[in-house]
Amino acid sequence: MAAAAMSQMSVSASSLAGGLTAVTSQLRTSRKALDVNSRTVAAPSRLATSLAGRVRCEAGKGLREVIDESTKKDITEDEIRKSMETNESEQRSYFGAKPTDGMEKAVGFVPRPEIERRPETGDKSFLSVFAFDGAAPEAINCRLAMLGMVWAFVAEKATGLTVVEQLFNPTTSGLVYFVGAVQLFTYASLVPIMNGESTDARSFGPFTARAERWNGRLAMLGFLSLVVTELIRGTPVFH
Repeated sequence: MAAAAMSQMSVSASSLAGGLTAVTSQLRTSRKALDVNSRTVAAPSRLATSLAGRVRCEAGKGLREVIDESTKKDITEDEIRKSMETNESEQRSYFGAKPTDGMEKAVGFVPRPEIERRPETGDKSFLSVFAFDGAAPEAINCRLAMLGMVWAFVAEKATGLTVVEQLFNPTTSGLVYFVGAVQLFTYASLVPIMNGESTDARSFGPFTARAERWNGRLAMLGFLSLVVTELIRGTPVFH
């Protein structure tokens, strides 16, 4: 009986050892498979990251060229001279009247010829660019006016303050934001002008220089009307 019991115990131990060996072997196999799978998954991930970085580098290298091809139009001296001959507004004063000898002698009453005030062919000095008929004043004022209208609408809805109160109320930082916006938009507008590029040289679909000018002019009138109305009423228009 004792011998039989010992024999059974030996068989059970052998079976248990065999089972543990099989389980250990399966765990090792599974671990190897997981390592292979992780390497397989990691490889495409690293490849995708590398390709994405390469694409970004290539896109960054040629981004300016791509934008110029899709938005920029070269304005030549011949086109400017042709515009001077055919555009009737180029032959009138600031107020739409055809200039006479007296008008032509009046300082600043008649704009300079287009070829002289264009950034592509004219003088790009500070005084010339910021002259009354220069390339900078209207472009900068139009852009600031459009920004001002959007800013006034959003800020008045959020704070319940008029435009003047937003600028000069001690509890607000409107004046700081205003000065920052003026500097930013002025600098961004001057860079292409100083590089010999007018606003008419860029267009993208409906976004043209003509549309910008008209929207900007309406925004200047609207912003001025907004400020005057709020000064008279003493309350914000957008509330």
